[in-house]
Amino acid sequence: MAASSSSFTLCNHTTLHTLPQRKTLVTKTHFSVPTKSSESNFFGSRLTHSSYFSPVSSSSLKSLIFAKVNKGQAAPDFTLKDQNGKPVSLKKYKGKPVVLYFYPADETPGCTKQACAFRDSYEKFKKAGAEVIGISGDDSASHKAFASKYKLPYTLLSDEGNKVRKDWGVPGDLFGALPGRQTYVLDKNGVVQLIYNNQFQPEKHIDETLKFLKAA
Repeated sequence: MAASSSSFTLCNHTTLHTLPQRKTLVTKTHFSVPTKSSESNFFGSRLTHSSYFSPVSSSSLKSLIFAKVNKGQAAPDFTLKDQNGKPVSLKKYKGKPVVLYFYPADETPGCTKQACAFRDSYEKFKKAGAEVIGISGDDSASHKAFASKYKLPYTLLSDEGNKVRKDWGVPGDLFGALPGRQTYVLDKNGVVQLIYNNQFQPEKHIDETLKFLKAA
């Protein structure tokens, strides 16, 4: 259901200098402002009207500009719970390539498309010897329901509080109003070899990572 919205109009006054008199030109700009919770098909994240006007802190801007994990660096280890509530450490996957993708939230349109695209290409990732891992701020119960509903064959990790997301410096979108959608490809030694960010085309993450793995 489309979110309802309220409208308001801003008037911009521009003074035109003519001889022998001055005239004022008034132009109107029309805005629609969401007044109820809405869900974005493009961004794949649950939004409320407050999200549109969240103030941008200097720390948010800094996280948009300076990534903490870059290509050529060893990926920092972490331990998070999977969809079954079991702790999983990144170092567990040393010895094989890892496709690690951060996504905004379970059960949103863009994230569901991305998750199912990884599912549909999972055999191709296995053939390339790679492990697929999805990470979002949802809890383990949400991940379990999400994985079960769409028959996802790979691991989903719960980054509640977005600690790992912040530690890795995953950039946000819309000036930090939305969690970013970013994919990392790690080689068998845990070194980052590819970083791909695309909020608007979630399925492109699969194409780009498979292309890279096949060429490696």
